[in-house]
Amino acid sequence: MATVRRKCFISYHHADQEAVNQFVRDFDHAHDCFIARGLGEEMPGDIINSNNTDYVMSKIRERFLADSTVTIVLLGRYTWARRYVDWEIQSSLRRGQYSTPNGLLGIKLPSYSGSFPDRFNRNLSSDFPRIDCYARHMEYPSTTAGLVNAIEAAYQRRTTHQNLIVNPRARMSYNRQCQ
Repeated sequence: MATVRRKCFISYHHADQEAVNQFVRDFDHAHDCFIARGLGEEMPGDIINSNNTDYVMSKIRERFLADSTVTIVLLGRYTWARRYVDWEIQSSLRRGQYSTPNGLLGIKLPSYSGSFPDRFNRNLSSDFPRIDCYARHMEYPSTTAGLVNAIEAAYQRRTTHQNLIVNPRARMSYNRQCQ
């Protein structure tokens, strides 16, 4: 069991709902690695029933992101193409006078296609030799300890690496076309 259970906002594409449910059951419910925050069958919280995207995002920030410290992006086949994932990452990376951004950790689900969401990718380094960056990603966890360590590292990077955040104001207007 983790020494400190961090509150983690879970961002994902709903096509991966079964894998997300299993992840939350395995690592939040069964092994107490973190406290899941977000919208989903295995996570407590009200459904936000509105077609107004500004309203939906404000409610996600207020209800789920405000008290979380790490955002876990569960990366499936089409996660890269979803506008709400982009918006959730953008909100997670916001810096304010009285707020610290969330740590950012990507975890590859079995359906992962090899593409990261653009805003997540911008916070990874592709330079060689590797230059430090804000976000990290990992394969699907094989151990509880590995996940706990990755979450804790993302939590620490909130303050030690926040100067490396890349978070343009523009956000995806529409979902990308998936092949």
